[in-house]
Amino acid sequence: MGVIKTEGDSARVRCLVAVEMLEGGLAMVDCCRHEQHRSCIARVPIFSNLTGEEQQEIAAITTAKTFKKGDFVYMAGDQAGKLYVLHTGRVKIYRLNANGKEQVIRVVGPGEFMGELSLLSSMPLTDNGEALEDCTMCLIEGTKLKELMKKYPSIAFKIMEEMSQRLERAEQLIETLNLNTVEQRLARSLLQMAAGKKEVLLVMAKGDFASQLGMSQETLSRKLSAFQERGLVALKGQRGIEILDREGLEAIATGE
Repeated sequence: MGVIKTEGDSARVRCLVAVEMLEGGLAMVDCCRHEQHRSCIARVPIFSNLTGEEQQEIAAITTAKTFKKGDFVYMAGDQAGKLYVLHTGRVKIYRLNANGKEQVIRVVGPGEFMGELSLLSSMPLTDNGEALEDCTMCLIEGTKLKELMKKYPSIAFKIMEEMSQRLERAEQLIETLNLNTVEQRLARSLLQMAAGKKEVLLVMAKGDFASQLGMSQETLSRKLSAFQERGLVALKGQRGIEILDREGLEAIATGE
């Protein structure tokens, strides 16, 4: 068994271990896969305060997986028992009611995680995770992660902090859907996404955006067109929205 180094930047040299002889060549295992997993782990806030050695422990219980656009990462009813850490791509988290109507809860981006509730409860998952584009992610076994949470309480506290923030956002979403008009929901969402900037680029399809706001795609299109006619926004292609009158949107959002 030998070690082979590839050419290139010494800081990024990869070590390959030959594990057995096959017809016509060598089968090799990338012994740096844990380093790749650690780079994924390091992007996640709940692990960012750990030392490199501690992150390596997380990487050792991590497996990589890819999903194509439209693939389900998990479905409601699954007994996942894993933490899904998104490395690249975007995943839509949503629920379906008895009539099949979709309610988008959030869109997860690189560095974020999902499936955390299955770590703390034996109940099956209650939402669906669908890849909006090709994704790569790290899957961490729940039972082994729990052992490390005992060893490093900061991980548990970080997960609790993230869950409390998500609960707050969920409560705000419920309040928005129940107490605000369609125009108020749209204006408030545009202002939140803009975050002080002049242009918004939707990270999801308009149908998913409409679902998140509790309206149909047709209603969303009509309201956006109405906002444009009033000089509040300018629509740029399929997903671009330029904010023209921030004060006007704020007045609508607050019901003035």
